[in-house]
Amino acid sequence: MSPRLSRRAFSLGTVVAAGTAMGSGSIASAQPKLPRDNAAGVGDRVRNAYEQQSANAGGVWNSYISVADADGGALAVVEENADTLVEAYSVNKIAVATAVLDKVDRGLLTLDQPVDVTADIVIPDGDGIFRLDGAYPSSVTIGHAMALLLTVSDDTAVRLCGLVCPALELNEILVAKGFPNTQVVPVTNPNRFFLGQTTPRETHDLLAALVNGTLLAAASTDYLLTILRSPVAFTDGIRRTMSSDERSRVATKAGWLDDGRNEAGVMFDPAGKPVLIYSMFAAGMADAGNFGATHPGVQARSVMGRAWMDAISGVSGRGSVRSAPAFRYRPSNGD
Repeated sequence: MSPRLSRRAFSLGTVVAAGTAMGSGSIASAQPKLPRDNAAGVGDRVRNAYEQQSANAGGVWNSYISVADADGGALAVVEENADTLVEAYSVNKIAVATAVLDKVDRGLLTLDQPVDVTADIVIPDGDGIFRLDGAYPSSVTIGHAMALLLTVSDDTAVRLCGLVCPALELNEILVAKGFPNTQVVPVTNPNRFFLGQTTPRETHDLLAALVNGTLLAAASTDYLLTILRSPVAFTDGIRRTMSSDERSRVATKAGWLDDGRNEAGVMFDPAGKPVLIYSMFAAGMADAGNFGATHPGVQARSVMGRAWMDAISGVSGRGSVRSAPAFRYRPSNGD
């Protein structure tokens, strides 16, 4: 095994979670052909792509990446400042969704429960669609808000989640699940908050617990992963140079603000078993005012994603099938 790789002493997803109570392909093709069932060999390809592309992008990267090994565990292939507190930005919307779904699991909320969308709760700029329709007051369900929170990364949806899971309660739920560093920042209004901080390791481990089924109940697990794997989930980074079928095998969430460009998620094998989990937080790169696909950090992640998907080709994931797509994506022409 390469000295730069280390084996974590947990199965893929068996981490610190305390259960649900409470509360371009050029890099990949340049790599030597390695045995597809060799986790260390796959890990080398994953790590090499990460190191090359993060160096090309510049800035400071804080990351944790693992691949499934033959023993049913997870092999850490990148640990770069993995325990550093970082600004999570919208990556922490996964944590927000986790807290809301924990309350659903405990019977305190339902996905079809309505929430009011008033004019004063709508954030007038930034990301999302609530600011575009101009028809308020109105109402949506918690399920609608969650889908918008995690796909188009709607900022108003954060406030809607805060209506049903206030900041202090949200943080308590995350602590109880074993994530004390993944916290939102409360403000004077108890139902509002800034998205706060995390560490690369904690975000990785939260995703690992999710796919292992120890973070949330089965229905909530599949609900959350289905949204993160949907065709309208973030496509500028890891998923950009993939086919539609390949994109459906990646559950991902990005976050950005100022000079920060973050992304975390899971790659699955065709059967729906997790193979690779990534958690990357980068800042200090050039072109800070560019939030599009041409930003150097986002471009770097698109090349990584293609290389990683090629690296895990033919590799079987470990653990249970999680959120295997129930249908093949087929665009509609109406009717």
